[in-house]
Amino acid sequence: MFGFEESYRSVSWAMRPANDIRAIGSQDGSVLVVPVGSVEQHGYHLPVGTDTILATAVSSASADAVDDVPILVTPPIWCGYSPHHRSLGGTLTAAFDQLLAHTQSIVEAGLANGFDAVVLVNGHGGNRALVGAVVSEVGYANPDSQVLGFTYFDLATDLVEEIRDSDLGGMAHGGEFETSLVFHLDPSLVDRDAMDAEPFDEPYDLGDEDLVQPGPLGVYRPFEEYSESGAIGAPERASAEKGEVLFEYLTDEIADLFEAIHVQNR
Repeated sequence: MFGFEESYRSVSWAMRPANDIRAIGSQDGSVLVVPVGSVEQHGYHLPVGTDTILATAVSSASADAVDDVPILVTPPIWCGYSPHHRSLGGTLTAAFDQLLAHTQSIVEAGLANGFDAVVLVNGHGGNRALVGAVVSEVGYANPDSQVLGFTYFDLATDLVEEIRDSDLGGMAHGGEFETSLVFHLDPSLVDRDAMDAEPFDEPYDLGDEDLVQPGPLGVYRPFEEYSESGAIGAPERASAEKGEVLFEYLTDEIADLFEAIHVQNR
């Protein structure tokens, strides 16, 4: 689906025959990684598949980086929960209960192939509740296995404060953070001449402050209230060099987590 995936062929579920998958799943401490993304507008300068592209890339690179761990990465769950983006076009979303049932079924199918642990790697803020619900529901129904989930960009909070060139809010949707990562993975996907984002202006003090600094207060707001283009933050501050630093840091952190999951489930 994406150009970088060929580099991680050895950990790809989709590129293996069924008997190989079952053999890997049957090994002690086997780990199955499920990237969860979305297809939604990211302003005029980034592709609508940004969240899926990034979740798949960090999942695949991290799985490939671990040693002596039976691990595979499934094709991404590309449809996320994105009703707040629909009015700006380019967005494919579905009802929450449909997405919940679909994602639960994928995780249960992974467990049915013998995997000891399934971890959901989320790349879209609107999927946080979805991933949490799947972890709880499938985990409760399968007490002999382990189901886990996290949002990958939450791991980069400390690093972001060191390398950012934008003010608080500049790392928001389609901003400095995501644009830098896409620059690193495939600069042809970024339209440098179409970076038309607006500053992140959240009226509630307890609301989100940035992509990597979510606030404790949840509030529904359609994205056109934030930005005419659909992008918020400072994409003009992005660079491939910054994206490389972010990607390598995330890969190291997530690879360490995958190894820990393997150890816990042997």
